[in-house]
Amino acid sequence: MSNHQKRLSVPNSWPVERKTATFTVKAGAGPHGEDGVPLLIVLRDVLGYADNRKEARYALNEDNVLINGKAISDEERPVGMFDILAFTEREEYYRVFPGEGGRLALTAIDPDAAESKLGKIVTKTHVSGGDVQLGLHDGETLVVEDAQTYDAGDSIVVGNEDGEIVAHFEYEEGALVTAVDGAHAGEVGEIEEIQVTPGSAQNNVIVSQDGDEGFETVEEYVVVIDENFTGDDE
Repeated sequence: MSNHQKRLSVPNSWPVERKTATFTVKAGAGPHGEDGVPLLIVLRDVLGYADNRKEARYALNEDNVLINGKAISDEERPVGMFDILAFTEREEYYRVFPGEGGRLALTAIDPDAAESKLGKIVTKTHVSGGDVQLGLHDGETLVVEDAQTYDAGDSIVVGNEDGEIVAHFEYEEGALVTAVDGAHAGEVGEIEEIQVTPGSAQNNVIVSQDGDEGFETVEEYVVVIDENFTGDDE
């Protein structure tokens, strides 16, 4: 199986130039599905910390590159929305955040903010023993005891070291959100109205913005955040 991906057919979220070469690296198996960006692209094309795959492998073998608190040695490991990247030797920390056009971008954060990551709850199912399993946007699952506390559409912040939930943001009118896909990807505002659509069609969300007209998008593209996720935390 080839480990190359044609640049012209990469997902819109990948921060690569499509016409500079024919191929780029292919994402390996892992979180975020097809939207996950190979770590090599982040190291080489976004940050410029490596010129090629060989240099990236050498850097990763030093265990100085962490994603969500875990040292990564695979340069094809997918990186996606709200992941936390830490470069311990450089003392640099970043959160993956939606940029213009839906491309993944890096937001500098402080070391304390790098100790946990945000996840959008996309599924909520009952498991044996009476507990509830939450499925997050990146494929991670968490088992919780309090079934009434969390709902699909809510966001939670999970500690990287212990996997404990340290914050919970409800999906409701008045909540601060960002769009992670579509024409308004990267924009931030407050939910003004959630329009429930009958049948199998997605609900619409109307988002208001200070000094702007706001925007409308589908529920799938909206993620609840708080003010710490909108820029530099320092």
